[in-house]
Amino acid sequence: MWQSLKHSNLFLRLGLVFVFLWFGIDKFFHPVYWLNAWVPASVVGLAGGFDLSANTLVYIFGVFEVLVGISLLANMYVGFFGSLAVLFLAVIPLFQGFNEVLVRDIGLIGGLLSLIFWPRPRFR
Repeated sequence: MWQSLKHSNLFLRLGLVFVFLWFGIDKFFHPVYWLNAWVPASVVGLAGGFDLSANTLVYIFGVFEVLVGISLLANMYVGFFGSLAVLFLAVIPLFQGFNEVLVRDIGLIGGLLSLIFWPRPRFR
């Protein structure tokens, strides 16, 4: 059974790594696209209150997503970064509304939650 759990954990982590690294890295290559297509004006306005430019906000999101991806890839601090990512994804509908993005994010949240609560071997 533990061998099956080990492989399941690996495949789940690698799938999530792909998503988070892809989106995170792409934000550095196409910040204008992400800004115009996915970041709501209300979020840009909120960032402006903290004296952050719109591009800086996209880069911050990119750094965060890359860190989540690296954490999952290395299998280190999965609980910490996974919890932050769940919180990040749970907040998105507050600004984006309920649409197809929410459906994708629910799947990502489910995968992250399963890794956060994954059984860990006990050391004696």
